[in-house]
Amino acid sequence: MLVLGIETSCDETAAAIVDESARVRSDVVESQVAVHAPYGGVVPELAARDHLRHVQPVIREACARAGTPLSTVDGIAVTCRPGLSGALLVGVQVARGLAFALDKPLVGVDHLVGHLLSAFLRYPDMLAAEPPAFPFVALLASGGHTALYRADGPDPSQMRELGATRDDAAGEAFDKVAKQLGLGYPGGPVIDRLAREGDPDRIELGWPMASRRSLEFSFSGLKTNVARYVERHGRPGDDQNLRDLCAAFQRRVVDTLVKKTMTAAEQNDVHTIVIGGGVAANRELRERAGAAAAKRGLRLVVPPLRACTDNAAMIAYAGLARLARGENDARSLETSPNTALPRVTRKGRGRRVAC
Repeated sequence: MLVLGIETSCDETAAAIVDESARVRSDVVESQVAVHAPYGGVVPELAARDHLRHVQPVIREACARAGTPLSTVDGIAVTCRPGLSGALLVGVQVARGLAFALDKPLVGVDHLVGHLLSAFLRYPDMLAAEPPAFPFVALLASGGHTALYRADGPDPSQMRELGATRDDAAGEAFDKVAKQLGLGYPGGPVIDRLAREGDPDRIELGWPMASRRSLEFSFSGLKTNVARYVERHGRPGDDQNLRDLCAAFQRRVVDTLVKKTMTAAEQNDVHTIVIGGGVAANRELRERAGAAAAKRGLRLVVPPLRACTDNAAMIAYAGLARLARGENDARSLETSPNTALPRVTRKGRGRRVAC
């Protein structure tokens, strides 16, 4: 079975072809970084307009790279939640039009489910790694989402949110701090680069949500700490103070993510951890999570860098099982800014919540 995946939930227009063995035949991403960089963050209206310009060329390119005519795919999977309303609408309407014109089944995919399953993707130019075993605990950290999940299987009904951010997502905090420091957009890569040469202990910043047993996150206070430092001392120039401040900020974020992920694995008695989302590309997060997992005898699985950021291959794979079961959302598919994944309450019962 060959599935065309379409992803337009935020600021990247993507299309991919994936087969039933999770092998990625093609994976095309058109980034909007240059469009949003002057504003220091994603502008929803600009994102939707850019998706309109690029979604059809990106789909054609994905089919060309895979050597697969569009008419020969067996089904279509498209991101329908969560995300920017206008951006989601572009992808869903294009997918519905293709499904109607080609008489192909169509399924909607929760963007977060795609990230949770991205560790299963197999790229032809990379050595095949053993996929994670269920059940596993997953940390999803990106510009729009930061949360911990327990996955007992590949179906969304087998996934539960264990804890999420109360305010800013981790990636959003990186971008906002980078803007305060005049480092440009996106902030994660440049802060990570500067932090390599900094001393994380020289500048004192608060530790976000320090309670060890809580699985919730909060990064707005840490962001405020950085803003107050800049107010008192001025914006650091291209010197050691800047590198030390970046190192201190990144250490607080990474330590919080790692500690709460390990706590989630302990509380859920699982032995496999998956880290996904754009922040999973962070060098320090990968290193410290790997060391913490090894110390506890846990297996850590991190997708390839290209699968951490938003992409359509994970959307195609997440929709594959439903398409194989003969499901079809073509007549009923709608978009939503919120995830449909339930949260685990203290009594273990799930309830639907907005992410």
